Amino acid sequence: MAKITSHETNLFIPNYELNLNLLQFSYEQEFTLESGETLARFNLVYGTSGTLNETKDNVVWVCHALTGNASADDWWSGMIGEGKFYNPDEHFIICANILGSHYGSTGPFSWNNKTDDRYYHDFPFVTIRDMVNAMELLRIHLGITKIHTCIGGSLGGQQAMEWAILQPTLIDNLILIATNAYHSAWGIAFNESQRMAIETDPTWKEKRPDAGIQGMKTARSIALLSYRHYETYTQKQTSPDKNKQDDFPASSYQRYQGEKLAKRFNAFSYWVLSKAMDSHNVGRGRGGVEAALRVIRSKTLVIGISTDILFPVSEQKYLAQTIPNAQYTEIDSIYGHDGFLVEFEILSQILKKFYISSDIPKDIPVEKE
Repeated sequence: MAKITSHETNLFIPNYELNLNLLQFSYEQEFTLESGETLARFNLVYGTSGTLNETKDNVVWVCHALTGNASADDWWSGMIGEGKFYNPDEHFIICANILGSHYGSTGPFSWNNKTDDRYYHDFPFVTIRDMVNAMELLRIHLGITKIHTCIGGSLGGQQAMEWAILQPTLIDNLILIATNAYHSAWGIAFNESQRMAIETDPTWKEKRPDAGIQGMKTARSIALLSYRHYETYTQKQTSPDKNKQDDFPASSYQRYQGEKLAKRFNAFSYWVLSKAMDSHNVGRGRGGVEAALRVIRSKTLVIGISTDILFPVSEQKYLAQTIPNAQYTEIDSIYGHDGFLVEFEILSQILKKFYISSDIPKDIPVEKE
């Protein structure tokens, strides 16, 4: 393992601030993807906090979602850090940036030796399974033989689930939040609509770092509607001025969120990762979804969010019913799918009960702001 530098990450990204506290794993052999395409080599940027204990049984591996990165203590600060549920004083916490992402791992801005240019649109199609196979190589490199807890929400949950099937005896505790066994037609339609928004940007076909960025702002606005809920907007974005006729808070909020993402992400990675999410199906090549889920041997907790319209609770209930001895609980939240990034207190309560007891409360009230 080595500290990364801006040169090593092969990045050419406007407004990208490299976290030099992160590490880089370089795999210098050909890596075959599920599609049959290959990467001549790849890098994974990853972050760690805490110390691996003598028995090497305190590993908490966090799998990030679509636009996340390897700094889990940043984007999930309510759950990870000193005094938080996953405390580096007790746990060795790892988060790896996935293949195709914006934050340093091999992706569309990496160098393609075949063309002597950056990949851009030519970056090969990657699946959730490809991402997990790459993380498995990182795990082996780090000498980790047991993961105490693997946890992820959304696309992160898809990775964690895939890993528990790929290596059934590796993960002691598997925590799947607001995720599914295969991506639904509904979810794929949302993702396709976002890619269509990117396609409307006249710069999208150009090979330059900011290509499609205006379209991605619209894509983010579309995505946000699936991440949140009617009540989220009603309580947080309703104008107090009942005589107002234009320039509503909800309008400026949508635009703000698009601008915010454009400052930290790129349209190429957005496209690649949304396609990877669409590809998610744990049953592919394994005799079907049910057969694949029944391979899991981890003690499993599945958490749904009552107002999640992108990953409705029926998908989490199916997981809990199909994974052997899995437990299910549900968070009542106004924040929709994004509840797993917001409801830190209630999530911590649920996890504490999971680790000390097999009885998970079905209804735990969430304090509303």
